Amino acid sequence: MNPKLSVALALLWTAAFAQDPVASDGDKYRVLLENEQVRVLSYTDRPGDKTQQHQHPAFVVYALAPFKRRLTLADGRTMTREFKAGDVLYSNGETHIGENVGQTPTQVIMVEMKPAAARP
Repeated sequence: MNPKLSVALALLWTAAFAQDPVASDGDKYRVLLENEQVRVLSYTDRPGDKTQQHQHPAFVVYALAPFKRRLTLADGRTMTREFKAGDVLYSNGETHIGENVGQTPTQVIMVEMKPAAARP
């Protein structure tokens, strides 16, 4: 099999089976509001906590307090993100595992955008 095709199929398989974060990490994610356009989540964890692999559609995250976390993306790349209280980040969406690698709890509000096809 073509190596590029193998990688593409592996990524599609991973994305297809990535979980909803509320299902995979219900002890950390809480739904605050959900309608046809958005889902608003509260996320909290403690230093050393790690999530299961899960997927987010396009989203905005607002940091309620400072924190530092490492994300392992579906393709194996890792990145570290550090936030101050009040920082805001937009993402086109991603599948990842998150780990609190800082000294403070993570406390954020996340707004996930629903796909246009799901909107009325």
